[in-house]
This record gives sequence, C-alpha cells and structure tokens, in this order.
Amino acid sequence: MDIISLFAGAGGLDKGFERVGFNVIWANEYDSSIWETYENNHIAPLDKRDIRQIKSNEIPECDGIIGGTPCQSWSEAGSLRGIDDARGKLFFEFIRILQDKRPKFFLAENVSGMLSNRHREAVESIISMFEEAGYNVYMQLLNASDYGVPQDRKRVFYVGIRNDLDCTFVFPPCREKKVNLQQAIGDLNDNSLPALNKHFTNGDNCIVPNHEYMIGGFSSIFMSRNRVRSWDEQSYTIQAGGRHAPIHPQAPKMKFIEHNKREFVQGAEHLYRRLSVRECARIQTFPDSFKFYYNNVSDGYKMIGNAVPIRLASYMAKAISLCLANGAEDTVAELDVEYNDSYYLGENTWI
Repeated sequence: MDIISLFAGAGGLDKGFERVGFNVIWANEYDSSIWETYENNHIAPLDKRDIRQIKSNEIPECDGIIGGTPCQSWSEAGSLRGIDDARGKLFFEFIRILQDKRPKFFLAENVSGMLSNRHREAVESIISMFEEAGYNVYMQLLNASDYGVPQDRKRVFYVGIRNDLDCTFVFPPCREKKVNLQQAIGDLNDNSLPALNKHFTNGDNCIVPNHEYMIGGFSSIFMSRNRVRSWDEQSYTIQAGGRHAPIHPQAPKMKFIEHNKREFVQGAEHLYRRLSVRECARIQTFPDSFKFYYNNVSDGYKMIGNAVPIRLASYMAKAISLCLANGAEDTVAELDVEYNDSYYLGENTWI
C-alpha cells in the first residue's frame, strides 16, 4: 500500500512502515536541518515546504497517512499551550489533508502530555474532527519498552480506519520480554568520541557513524534526579535535547543528597558521560547503517529524540496491515513482526 508521511523528521515512522511492506511515496518536512538526513536514508521524494502552503491536490493519492506533529506545545517539558500554540494547530493541517485525500487509514503520534487534563477539550475536539472526516478512531497510550525498544518512552497513538471499511483496529499486544541497554549498546562502550569545541561534529572520524557525545556541564535541573540506568535496565526516554541525554550505564547511579539534588559518585566522575548520538539512535532502534547528517551534534540528538522508534512503528504498521487485510479482531494473534538478526552492527541479535 502507498502511504505519505507528514512531519516526517528523520523518518522513524517511515522506516517502520516500510519494513512491514508499505511504500512511502511522498514525505514532507519543513526543518532544513533534517533534509540531508532524510534524503540520504529514504527513497521517497521530500517536499520541503511549510505544510500550510501545500495544497492537497499537490499531494499524491495514497492508502494511508502517517505522521507525528510537532510535540513541544503538548509536552510537559515544553510550553504546554497545546492547540493554542501555532505548532499545536498543525494538527488541523493533518486533518485537512486527511479530509481531502480520504485514504483507508491514518496514524498520528504525539507525546503523552496530550492526555493531561488541561488539553482534554482540545483532544476531544481533534478526535471529533477525525470522526467527522469519516474515520473510526482508536487512541491509546503506549510505552515503547513493551515492544522491544530498550527505553521507557510513553507516546499517544491515534489510528483511524475509514468507516466504510469493515474492520476493527486492535493495538498490538505487549511483548513479554524487554530489551536492555547491554543488548542494545553494549558493543559501543569503548569507541565513542567527545564532540569538538562548541559541540561541532567529529564527522567521519567516528569509528561507528555518529558515535560522539555532547560535552559540557550539567544543569541543576539535570542533577535534580538520577539520570543513570544500569546495563540490565531500559534507558530513560531519549529526548530531543543533547544536554538532557541520559548518562551512559557505565556510571554508578547518582548519589542522593536531598530533595531535587543529586551528585556524581566521588572517584567515578570520569564515568559520567552522556549517551552518544549513535547510542541514542540504537535505543530508538535505528540501524547503524542509518547515518545522521549534521554539523553540530545537538541537531543529531534533536532528530533522534523527535523520532518514533522504528521497531514500535513496525508493530503499529503490522497491526494496521492485518486490520485492513482481515477485518477482524482476532488478527491480534498474528502480530509477530519478523526482524533480521543483522539489523545492528556487532553482536546484537535482539531485533
């Protein structure tokens, strides 16, 4: 089936859907710092215009629309202005194109902050507009760690199935076994590079592409709680800001001093470094063959932190594919996405 990707970013959703057999035929991304990365890792033509300036008849016909609208206005770490923020209003552009193209399905993803009480009226309005566009809407909060992603990452997913199709969507069931940091990044421990002055990239000097980490001090907010997860745990959420990247699991858990204050364990300060861009990409289930292009490492962290984990996207794509093919709830038993053991470099065979 042919799909289009709105607010594509680096294309985590796109890669996940492609792995299940969907064909991305057109994508849109307005942020110029992402263009080189998308175009070097995807085949689909990239429309670089502001989505508000693109007429629906300029977009190809498709079977589905996928996308994650900018999340800052809905995030607890952002402005929390929701639909009152210009970025929050971009949901209307998604709905506009959906109404005009009338594909079989859509998938929209956003941060868990959308479910806070302050946004309830706006979210109910968005769901109503999806329904008025002619779709049965299914919404659920998912944690990526339940789908083989080595990270606690809660996100809201909206799935819509055109209401003239006789099928009921079922969200994919959780995997019983979680993936930990040792499995995901254990082979990368000894070959990372610190970023250059002013966070400039080391470029092709990295042994593994993008295996470099942001340097510099840690804010009092960062030091307010433990930022270290052990090798046998899942990572904290990979965020879009490099300064907020979790600490590498080689370090001991941070020492509690008092409420909202922790410090690095004395004598082990050298072990406290941020996860590298590549390590964050691994945790987001991007393969090492997916290279991120940037001059400043902060842009690498941003692209990765804003992406949907490829593995989670694959589970969602498989569930949608089975729904459209079988039209029955018992398709849940078939949600077993096959993966290539050589997906990562090194000895990782967990995906």
